[in-house]
Amino acid sequence: MNEWKQGVKDGLPICFGYFAVSFAFGIQAGDVGLTPFQAVLMSVTNLTSAGQLASLGTIAAAASYLEMAFLQFVINMRYFLMSCALSQKIKQSVKPIHRFIMAYGVTDEIFGVSVVRPGELSPWYSYGLMSVAVPGWALGTLVGVVSGNILPAVVINALGIAIYGMFIAVVLPAAKKDRAVLGVAAAAMALSTVFYYAPVLNQISSGIQVILITLAVAGTAAWLFPREESGA
Repeated sequence: MNEWKQGVKDGLPICFGYFAVSFAFGIQAGDVGLTPFQAVLMSVTNLTSAGQLASLGTIAAAASYLEMAFLQFVINMRYFLMSCALSQKIKQSVKPIHRFIMAYGVTDEIFGVSVVRPGELSPWYSYGLMSVAVPGWALGTLVGVVSGNILPAVVINALGIAIYGMFIAVVLPAAKKDRAVLGVAAAAMALSTVFYYAPVLNQISSGIQVILITLAVAGTAAWLFPREESGA
């Protein structure tokens, strides 16, 4: 129960950030003709801002299901890596049903909070994170698609700052304890900047960019700063 409570506490900043981001998604979903039910259903079953926003374009263009499925596969491929990383923090005794439910809630932000948590990852901690993050994502979508363009874009963008604040709160404590974490974070930011501004690299989809940056940074860090298994 303590693990669940801690997950709820750590998930509140994610909830607030998700509300702002999904609010903007809800507005765009309404613009392409989705009903509130359809928009919320998409948010609850996908939990991916990049994938959902990209899908709106394919829906508006009346693209085939195959095209939409392939697009989602490419954009969300990074979650394979995140899930593999988190699986190393889960006890072998954890039942498959718990692993499946935890996998459902793997997002960029939930992964960021979970991967830096000391020790093993409890399913109940993940459930705590999801119990506030998922409703925040769904509620923001609902409010956005219902209210339309009432709020100006500058206000919505300002609300989204909560996501960046959450990441800073996650990275800084770990970076203070371990310079390797600081180096990894700095390298990831530097590579992200290169991909954003470089003429050729900025044409690569955001999902593929995340995969390439993760592989490059994580692979280099594993080579330069190898960690011994605890209890080995």
